[in-house]
Amino acid sequence: MDPNYTKLAALLTRFSTNLKKDERVLIDAFDIPQAMTIALVRAVRECGAIPFVQLQNAKIGRELVEGIGSGQYEAQAEWELARMEKMDAYIAVRGADNIFEMSGVAPDKLSRAMRAMKPVLDYRVNQTKWVILRWPTPAMAQQALMSTESFEEFFFRVCTQDYSRMESGMKALQKRMSAADQVKLCGPSCDLSFSIKDIGAVACGGTHNIPDGEVFSCPVRDSVEGEITFNAPTVYQGASFDRVHLKFERGKIAHAEGTNNVHLNAILDSDAGARYIGEFAIGFNPLILEPMRDILFDEKIAGSFHFTPGQAYEEADNGNRSQVHWDMVHIQRPEYGGGEIYFDGELIRKDGLFVTKDLQTLNPDFLLKGDK
Repeated sequence: MDPNYTKLAALLTRFSTNLKKDERVLIDAFDIPQAMTIALVRAVRECGAIPFVQLQNAKIGRELVEGIGSGQYEAQAEWELARMEKMDAYIAVRGADNIFEMSGVAPDKLSRAMRAMKPVLDYRVNQTKWVILRWPTPAMAQQALMSTESFEEFFFRVCTQDYSRMESGMKALQKRMSAADQVKLCGPSCDLSFSIKDIGAVACGGTHNIPDGEVFSCPVRDSVEGEITFNAPTVYQGASFDRVHLKFERGKIAHAEGTNNVHLNAILDSDAGARYIGEFAIGFNPLILEPMRDILFDEKIAGSFHFTPGQAYEEADNGNRSQVHWDMVHIQRPEYGGGEIYFDGELIRKDGLFVTKDLQTLNPDFLLKGDK
């Protein structure tokens, strides 16, 4: 057994989901090595918990959606929800030879499948302990502009880092966001203002996503004003989008444009909530610096924030509901044009670095101190 597999499995079961004796765990394995699935089964059992396994394949998934029939996913959602209701925890490891496998599938077919499966997602997110991560593949290495070997080394270093180093800074940022009212985001291609009053904030340091490193809140639904052009590329529903420009009026995306413009607006028209924002989060993982069209990595980029059309999380909720939850990333480090974040008029972060004393432990110099 590769020691990287056992180390990662231990992190997911002991730290991320903190499994207890006799808890039931669904391991959702998407196109990953059998050895990693076995490592997870063993790690679950070492915690005294009970493993269940579902194996999935991207090409088969595409075929099912491409030929979606009446009631097909509604029936699937019914039995998947019944199974999820028996689980205490959920661990998903997702590999893919081609991140664009769903490219070309009609957006309305993807929307029908997502809408039908939403009750399963909602239950899993709100009622179980869960963690999700990607699996390193040659395709991901290509996205990151790295060799396969170099990317695997990067992947395991990032995913198994000591997330406890983030704890004090995350708590301080969570406290500030929970107490804040007005937020202003500024930069060369960003001028946004909104309120997060009474929404609350959640610190994420390896308990739901791996890799991790963010604190999220949510705008008051109708409060967002201004515009932004996101400087990180994004992939959603198997399609790629660059330089997405959004303009907001009274909280709603009044105008959206970018590459793949027709598909962009089709997604934002999926339902009534898709043109409102369901999440605002600040990212600070010191080992992730460049976008690679993989949101679990890109939304944690040091010096970034993400703004999310669609569904709000119940832990920091503005009431917005949608089948869409599309994290769009903007990087504010100097090489990306810089930028500032203000809470109630106070400068919190400038050009990607936190400036207040209580938050400086989230800057890379501190988080990587002694790291080899």
